[in-house]
Amino acid sequence: MTSANSGSSPRHADPDENPYVESPPTDFEPVAELSENEAAEQASLLRAAVREHDYRYYVRADPLIADETYDRLFARLEELEDAFDLSTENSPTRRVGGEPLDELETVEHVAPMRSIDNATEAEAVREFDERVRRGLDAEGFDPDAVEYVCEPKFDGLSVEVVYEDGGYVRAATRGDGTAGDDVTEQVRTIRSVPGKLRGDAPDRLAVRGEAYMPRDAFEAYNEALMERGEEPFANPRNAAAGTLRQLDPSVVAERPLEVFFFDVLGWENDGAGSSVERPDTHWAEFDAFDAFGLRRTDRVERVDDIEGALDYRDRLMADREDLNFAIDGVVISVDDRAHREALGSTSRAPRWAFAYKFPPRTATTTVEGVTVQVGRTGRLTPVAELDPVDVGGVTVSRATLHNPAEIEALGVNVGDRVRIYRAGDVIPYVPEVVEKRSEGTYVFPDACPICDAPVERDGPLAFCTGGLGCPAQLKRAIEHWARRDALDVEGLGPERVEQLREADLVASLPDLYDLTVEDLAALEGWGETSAENLIAELEATTEPPLDAFLAGLGIPDVGATTARALAAHFGDLDAILDADEAALRAVDDVGPEVAESIRTFLDNEENRAAIEGLRERGVDPESVAVETADELDGLTFVFTGSLSTTRGEAQAHVEAHGADATSSVSGNTDYLVAGENPGRSKRDVADAEGVPVVDEEEFADLLADRGVAWPPEGDE
Repeated sequence: MTSANSGSSPRHADPDENPYVESPPTDFEPVAELSENEAAEQASLLRAAVREHDYRYYVRADPLIADETYDRLFARLEELEDAFDLSTENSPTRRVGGEPLDELETVEHVAPMRSIDNATEAEAVREFDERVRRGLDAEGFDPDAVEYVCEPKFDGLSVEVVYEDGGYVRAATRGDGTAGDDVTEQVRTIRSVPGKLRGDAPDRLAVRGEAYMPRDAFEAYNEALMERGEEPFANPRNAAAGTLRQLDPSVVAERPLEVFFFDVLGWENDGAGSSVERPDTHWAEFDAFDAFGLRRTDRVERVDDIEGALDYRDRLMADREDLNFAIDGVVISVDDRAHREALGSTSRAPRWAFAYKFPPRTATTTVEGVTVQVGRTGRLTPVAELDPVDVGGVTVSRATLHNPAEIEALGVNVGDRVRIYRAGDVIPYVPEVVEKRSEGTYVFPDACPICDAPVERDGPLAFCTGGLGCPAQLKRAIEHWARRDALDVEGLGPERVEQLREADLVASLPDLYDLTVEDLAALEGWGETSAENLIAELEATTEPPLDAFLAGLGIPDVGATTARALAAHFGDLDAILDADEAALRAVDDVGPEVAESIRTFLDNEENRAAIEGLRERGVDPESVAVETADELDGLTFVFTGSLSTTRGEAQAHVEAHGADATSSVSGNTDYLVAGENPGRSKRDVADAEGVPVVDEEEFADLLADRGVAWPPEGDE
């Protein structure tokens, strides 16, 4: 039995030739002092270095530099590319996300992405082995020479990724096995997917991988969703699938997706470029993945008989809880490619591979009680307290009931016998009542269990109306205020927030700004230096950017992107505080539900008191200059396809001259501007609604008639 190892591989950047690989300098000279040649040379070195750091961090899990240093190198590369128009198709900076797509196109795969026959019984696996041996014997091969490669069966979303001349060109979901959704821009944002392969690679390489969300990242992401009052994903697979089908690549970039590569779909050389030949075995293909910088799992083994494969499955199942990715079995495949070709495939599955799946993770137990938890946004989540039961080797004593509507649908109450299911290896939940032992259904409380404020229902969900006056919401609100994507207050993590609250130093968000060095230094575990550091961090947030202030408040449905849109549209905090729902809906991407959510938050007395308290203590968010002309007043534009400038710049340009720019076509749209390769969905709606469709040249003429230049000159 053997295990694959990573070995050595060429580097994206040689530290002897590239100063940004090991102990890189980050004190850069001003961009304005660089010539174009100097900027291009520095950008080239930075691209190679960032690729190397991505590889070491995301593929090898062995970083060379601190995160802060990496951020500075990345920011410098962005600065150079923007200032000198140096961006390239596969630059690492493209990972932050491109323009939103109109729809997902369908693309044909390089080779079929077939399913695999599977079973949960060992006898079915032995029968697979017998079929393989009979098939090889019939084709003139020695059946005793067969070897198998065993690897985890990932529970994510299968994707095809294509490289040409070593550069990333395309990605697609599995779809029906022959064609799938084009998710090129979405997958480009995943940092474990290299934009450029390392070393020598074939002229065209198509590989199959599994996109997934790591278990720890999934739990953190779900917690953030619930704190925003949004429905969590049921399991990591749903999270990965839902993320990759987002039309806005920037949304994908913000979510913690990873990819493991595990198979070659196509390997071609045209004779004029690469001479790298495809390996003769699947085992050797994993070594090629290492050489190319393609991330793959190290839990791969080669065995010389089927009993070794059965043993591998049992060992992997025993280690299942320690893995940071969800699996639902193992894949056993014939190693030798000549053997595979001889065995062939059926219309749906290869004859040379089989999936030995793990048994379902369910158990039956009794509900002993129901606890209602309160999240940062006030959302109430019911949790079933259970008679402890073993579910797939793990003792489960609690399971989510999701929301009041789920309780009503199940008809569950304390005392009932229920089935427990561990979805995606992470969240135990109750799918059904198997024996009704109680009368009626659990009655959801009409008052918050923490602060006794009234509970309001919003569809299937329930919320505490106490706002920042509710201790449970306040604790999480302070933690949220300090987050990196909000006010970025270093040294104010969950444990310290709890310590401050227990010491009665912080009973509201504004109380943070009443803290003194003496208050903090008197606490256990604090010294004068750490106290001074936190006070300095807080003082640095007294003039925050308006969007950071809004994001820090933790308004449901208002993340960093929406906060930036609100700041850019209204310009100052008072305008947002006074805006009614109609005014809020005028902000691009703020629909009726988000507008209602914002207005509800701002109308809450406790929340409004917290905002005024912050301002009284000197926390004054910076205003944003909003200058608009009126040449296009009264017109509404929608953009689709590729223009000579980005869609965001086009929208900002028309808005700066008084027009509205929305993301979807309706009867209120005046013009649909169609660039190259436009999506069909917006054109179809435009045709149905009688909205004129103009190309970019016609659009430029339309603007010129109103005294507005096109394309934008970048001075607005």
